[in-house]
Amino acid sequence: MLRIDNLRVPGLPALSFEVPAQECLAVEGPSGSGKTRLLRAIADLDPAEGYVTLEGVERREVPAPEWRRRVRYASAEPAWWARTAREHLAAAPKLDRLLSALGLDPALLDRPIAELSTGERQRLGLIRAVADEPRVLLLDEPTSALDPQAAALAEELIRFQMLAGRMVVLVSHDAQRVARLAHARLLLAGAARPGTAQSVAA
Repeated sequence: MLRIDNLRVPGLPALSFEVPAQECLAVEGPSGSGKTRLLRAIADLDPAEGYVTLEGVERREVPAPEWRRRVRYASAEPAWWARTAREHLAAAPKLDRLLSALGLDPALLDRPIAELSTGERQRLGLIRAVADEPRVLLLDEPTSALDPQAAALAEELIRFQMLAGRMVVLVSHDAQRVARLAHARLLLAGAARPGTAQSVAA
């Protein structure tokens, strides 16, 4: 269980909600409503008062690098600090299976990141996010640069992560994808009840 208690992110009301294992919470709201800020605060990338607890352990009880290994934030356009994706993923278990699941040629691992398309980088970024099996995935528009076929493969990979017992917090402007993946929704600015998580049909 990922539990958020009275989390105070700049520009947002105090937030409290839970994400059980094997479930997805969709965070919705207009551009600029704070969706990315919320995900970054949960990952302890940006400062925020309040409590974030994973399976009984509060984020401040864990060294920041270890917390971010357990609670993984993945942006729509991930940053890369090495020349190739392989340098980021050399020790990743089940790498061939993950590449196949997203329809990627293994040869892409050795091409310079700068030569890859936005969609290829986004799919490799999703692989990097899930490869070491974090407990929580904070996914910020993970399919925004993908064509429908590639997006469907990414959706299946996210669904598999939930089946494997992980918790997912998803930001997506694709209402149909949210309807298929989310078990609950968190509505930010402009909603009837801002800052509250509401159950939705799976």
